[in-house]
Amino acid sequence: MARPPLPPFDRDTAARKVRLAEDGWNSRDPSAVSMAYTEDSVWRNRSEFLSGREAIVAFLTGKWQGELEYRLIKELWAFTENRIAVRFAYEWLDGSGQWWRSYGNENWEFDDGGLMRHRVASINDLKILEQDRLFRWPQGRRPDDYPSLSDLGL
Repeated sequence: MARPPLPPFDRDTAARKVRLAEDGWNSRDPSAVSMAYTEDSVWRNRSEFLSGREAIVAFLTGKWQGELEYRLIKELWAFTENRIAVRFAYEWLDGSGQWWRSYGNENWEFDDGGLMRHRVASINDLKILEQDRLFRWPQGRRPDDYPSLSDLGL
């Protein structure tokens, strides 16, 4: 199964791959998101280690049950032939009504078919006030004209 854009990446295809990943995660559909990864994809997400699509679906299901009003922006940081480094931020509301902004970096490695076979994510959380939120588009895909992380000074 191929998932374009395919490696080797150039700046345009790497940026497109990042935006497609952002769009997928903003859908908050664990099964659909998992299809961007190889069947045996290996993840480190914070201090959790996962392997395989079933584990990815279970992880994302739990994540989005606890991270309400989730909105994410990803930005290309660097790339090589089959690897992409991304920085990102997302905002979310916890069950107690506390808003958070989570900042992080991801390192991705892809197979020849454009599926991610390895993902390493480091993430930090910052409590924010509702009035300090910056990600205010309707839930789902970030509009094309919405500012990027760099535009927002993040």
